[in-house]
Parts: sequence; structure tokens; C-alpha cells
Amino acid sequence: MKKIKKVLVANRGEIALRVMRTAKEMGIKTVAIFSEADRNALHVRFADEAVCVGGPKSSESYLRGDVIIDVCKQLQVDAIHPGYGFLSENAGFARKAQEAGIIFIGPSPEAIELMGSKLAAKAAVARYNIPMVPGTEEAITDVEAAKQIASQVGFPILIKASAGGGGKGMRVVENVGMFEEQMKMAVSEATSAFGDGAVFIEKYIGSPRHIEIQVLGDTHGNIVHLFERECSIQRRHQKVIEEAPSAVLTPALREEMGRCAVNVAKACDYVGAGTVEFLVDENLNFYFLEMNTRLQVEHPVTEQITGLDLVKEQIQIAEGHPLGFKQEDLQINGHALELRVYAEDPANNFLPDIGRLETYTRPQGQGVRVDDGFEQGMDIPIYYDPMIAKLVTFGKDREEAIAKMLRAIDEYQITGIETTLPFGAYVLQHEAFRSGNFDTKFIERYFSPSVLEQKPGIEEEEIAVALAALLLENKKPDTAETSNVPTSTSNWRRNRT
Repeated sequence: MKKIKKVLVANRGEIALRVMRTAKEMGIKTVAIFSEADRNALHVRFADEAVCVGGPKSSESYLRGDVIIDVCKQLQVDAIHPGYGFLSENAGFARKAQEAGIIFIGPSPEAIELMGSKLAAKAAVARYNIPMVPGTEEAITDVEAAKQIASQVGFPILIKASAGGGGKGMRVVENVGMFEEQMKMAVSEATSAFGDGAVFIEKYIGSPRHIEIQVLGDTHGNIVHLFERECSIQRRHQKVIEEAPSAVLTPALREEMGRCAVNVAKACDYVGAGTVEFLVDENLNFYFLEMNTRLQVEHPVTEQITGLDLVKEQIQIAEGHPLGFKQEDLQINGHALELRVYAEDPANNFLPDIGRLETYTRPQGQGVRVDDGFEQGMDIPIYYDPMIAKLVTFGKDREEAIAKMLRAIDEYQITGIETTLPFGAYVLQHEAFRSGNFDTKFIERYFSPSVLEQKPGIEEEEIAVALAALLLENKKPDTAETSNVPTSTSNWRRNRT
């Protein structure tokens, strides 16, 4: 075992701060890297040491693996924590770190490579008899052959980039007449986004739920799962609201999916924190989708229901310690929700709304957690993902967690930019969400910009009356909310007028 005394966090923003806080609690010194755009960022101020690694663009700074490793050597860094995004799933970077004698806090380069290819991952887990969506078992480039396979699988089908993610290189094809054009577009987009035009075909599951299982594995062969996260509220194939546990999984289904997730991890000798993603259809049949070989953005909801610090677990595993618990020791306590607070305008197709945080006041109180990397007066950089914060609430059950989230959204004051806060309030008050009867098509089915608009001429007293009535209605048992109820006009909206 090797004690980590100094860790470099190869990331920025809220995840860099989140990792550094745990490291500080463990008595570990921290090194921040930053771009010229992030010179005054909170993670830079928090770290024990900080080094500028280049220009504002990611390619000029946070993606410069060789420069980052040189910084580690110069500052006698023991380990690198990659966070998520950037180099977190770059097998080449992990390998170079290991070759330099630096601990990479994550899985082996081989596991990253294996699970980074959707087709290779499918092949690896096949021997464990894990349910998979019908489709091709290898990449395909011949359009006519692919068309025949698609017809055998049955339309609609999904063309997916093997090296893809975030919805890139993905096309839904409704019929054979559309196939050739859509396949060419998918190959072109995959080549542009990933430098790899390999695609494969799957049966398209039209209205799935997106449910993932958190796993932890140590270097002693122990692997456990930490239950599920429901991640079906998405825009552009990217998550906006997550919760743990899911409202629809039975104990038996949870156990079965957890066992499959552990087997996926076994298939690649997984070490560290990882996430196995599944699609779940309307009949609660589940299918393996992919494995993310890193810490997930939504990891706080798992921490809330298990009482574990996943970053601490990652560091201890990287030091060579065995897991301090077994599967039977773990249980779900309460319910947690996470809203990703993006600098986006939900009324304008969720397009980024970059600007200055003229007002920025975080919600507080019992059961509220805010992971962020900003403060009032700071600018949201145009160069990176526009997420401002992760707003997390925890309650004894789902109803309490929702109530706390609605209160926290109302208390969160952000002006100068549009955010996803009003969208979050809308979702949490919608009947489909409250009942648990929703899937990845929620936005397509229920959301339009008009639901966030206030009626002209409405007075503050009328708003107060409407909100009071809504709060009373929420307290009634078994009362469903309607989809067009006006959401709270909290300060993020009121202060802009």
C-alpha cells in the first residue's frame, strides 16, 4: 500500500472543489491546474498549490496530458484524480501517469479502453448472460449489409457510434427508406466527434427509463454495487435531474440489476468507482447500455442514500486498501434528488446563456447540498460545460426530498443569466414525475417554453395567493399536480424584471 500525500486534480469547477475537500479531510495536499480563463476560480484558491497549464480552450489546458504529468513530476505529486470529463476516461493519459510512477485514481487503462468501446464492452459482458438490446455484435460500414441487419432486427432502429457518448453519432431510423442517409450522417458525426466512424445497430427502445447502478471495486477482487440512480429526465440525451433510489424498481429487480452491474465490473477487472448504465422498458425489462469508467456527475445522490463519501472510497482504493464493507452491509436510507443547475435558457431550447452572476445566493437548510464552483460577480466561461452547480436535496422519503428541492429552488437566487432552475421546479410539480410514471421522453411529451411564462399584468399579491394555494394543494394526500400549474416565481425570476 502507498499512502497518497499529494494529489493533483486534473479538472476544474465544482468537481475539482469536491475532490479537494475530501482530500483535505484526509490530510492530503492538493494541486490545482487551471486555464487562463479560470485564473480566479474557486478551485484555484482552495488548493494548496496551483499551476496554469495553458489557454482558455480545453485543448490548450485541461486536455494537455503531457503538461499535467510534467506538473506532477515537478511538484512531487503522488496521484492524479481526473474527476469527470476531460481526461477522466482517456486510457492513454492513465497509462502515461502510471508509467511516470503516478497513481491514477481510477480503473486500469485496460478497463478504460475495454469499456470505452461499446462493442468491445458488449462482447466482454456477454459471457455473464447480461440482457442486451438486440442488434449487431460488431461495427459495420457496409450500408447495404447494415440495411439488411436493420430489417431483421426490426424498425425503428438506432445507429450508434461505437466510441460515442452524449448523443453524438446517434441516429434513430424509423424505416428502411431513411436508413442510408441516416447511417452516413451517423458515421460522419462520429468521425468528427471521436475520430472513429465505427457504428453499430440496436433495436430502438422508444420510451425507456435510464437507470444506472453505482459500483465500487478494490484491488483485492471485491466488487459491490451501491444501488441505482434514476436519470430519465434528460435534454439532448444529457441528464438534468437524477434521483436515488428509482421510484419504480422493486427490491427483486434492484437486486437483479445490481448483480448484473457487478458482473459487468468483473468482466473488465474493474477497480475504483464506476457506473453501469441500463435502459429499462415499460415492462421493466432492462438492457445493458454501457459502463462509465469514472465518477459520475450525479454521484452525490448515491452518497446521500448510502452515507458514503465516494471520493474517499476512490482514494483509499487507489492506496490499496480493501473495501471496508460487504454487499450485505449496504442499505438504502431515505431519498435524494439532484438538479443540475445549468446556465441555459429552458425557454430557448436549453441553449447556453453565458454571462455574469449578478446575484448568486445559495439555498441552505437541512437536507440541502450545493456542489458548485462559482460565487457572485463571477463570469460563466464560454469555453466549458455551462453547469453552474449541482443542487441536491435529501429526505426521509421521495415526497420530502421533492418538497425540500422545491423550497431550495425557490431560495436559490441567480440573476444575470437564465438557468434550469425554473425547469426543475416545473418537472418536480408535474403529475408524471410525482407519480413516477415518466421516461426519457418527458421533455418531448410535457415541456414547452410557454409553461414557464408568467401571464402579463399579474400582481405580486396574486402570485402569493397562487403559491399559497399550490402549497396547500401539495400537502393533500394522493393529489396529482397538473402539468400547467405555474411554477414558483422565486428570486431568480423576480429579480430579472
